[in-house]
Amino acid sequence: MNKLFLALAILLPVLAIGQKKEKPAPKVYNLIIGGYTNAQGGKGITVYRFYAETGRTAYLGEIEAQNPTYLTVSPDGKFVYASSETREGSVSAFSFDYVSGSLKFINKQLTAGANPVHVTIDKDAKNVVASNYGGTMSVLPVNKDGSLGPASQTIKGEGKGAHPQRQTGPHIHSLTFSPDEKYALYADLGADKITIAKYKANKVPAISPEDEVVEKVKPGSGPRHMEFSPNGKFLYLVNELGGTINAYSYSKGKLNLVDSLNMSAPEFTGNAGADIHLTPDGRFLYASNRGTANELLAYAVDPVSGKLTYLQRYPTPTEPRNFVIEPGGRFLILAAQKGNLVQIYKIDKGNGALVAQNNAISIAAPTVLKLVSAE
Repeated sequence: MNKLFLALAILLPVLAIGQKKEKPAPKVYNLIIGGYTNAQGGKGITVYRFYAETGRTAYLGEIEAQNPTYLTVSPDGKFVYASSETREGSVSAFSFDYVSGSLKFINKQLTAGANPVHVTIDKDAKNVVASNYGGTMSVLPVNKDGSLGPASQTIKGEGKGAHPQRQTGPHIHSLTFSPDEKYALYADLGADKITIAKYKANKVPAISPEDEVVEKVKPGSGPRHMEFSPNGKFLYLVNELGGTINAYSYSKGKLNLVDSLNMSAPEFTGNAGADIHLTPDGRFLYASNRGTANELLAYAVDPVSGKLTYLQRYPTPTEPRNFVIEPGGRFLILAAQKGNLVQIYKIDKGNGALVAQNNAISIAAPTVLKLVSAE
């Protein structure tokens, strides 16, 4: 008996050391805001401090940039990359001091396509990928100092869709990496498809067209943005033109449609689905709908099937675009472009309900938000 107790006394501390404790979400963030800088727009990229325990904000500063309508942040939080949505598309690199919230321009590179509307970076910070609404997608290598090299690969989209005005040719709208980053999935709004290709960060070209898989969506849907569930088993897609959400099961580069829902009320026409995100625990999904709807929709997620159950729709300021969910699951922060506001919502973790807070940020034409730990 004494030997058993002795064995347990030795083993239990070892087991305790082996257990991984979940790191708590930060209490303080930097909220980075991008948007349009035309006559009705702002100066460029603006940074606020965001306090996750209260939802309060404080202005830190801004830097000039041309139409930085989409942003991505390096995994270590030290660099910000901004797409410039212009006819001669480009991506700019900035160093970022997460303590002070200050940005400094490093360099920029052309995206080999017009109007880049989405930009993302892989987890090893090897490449930034820009999706051009003009129909191409470019891979930009990231140097050790955070600067960008010239495009190492450019992919030209192919095909068209059913919409007579919006789908006369390809419009690549976003790229999402699979959770293991072995695959790159990119949504083509103009050709009604998701293309799935193998991805190797250290290889040139990084995105392999060999053995690519194409997942077609309902004609006229216009796929826009995607997000994987936290467990990586499901992928959710918001369709801009059709105003619908598709839910897929996912495994090793293959998608299987399990659900599709209409975002709008039966009497509404003129859908304009914009963005889609899940809470960190994967229990709730939210999507923004523009057009004349101007709303956020909330859904419950079935953890086994991945299917969605509609919960509630919430009115928003005009033209809700991109939004972020604070990593602790406490707040949802929304950019409303034509409302010239960044609206903050408190999330009820029990039922997913949203409550608008009374401390919206007034800012011209915001379109994209990123949260970076300030701790």
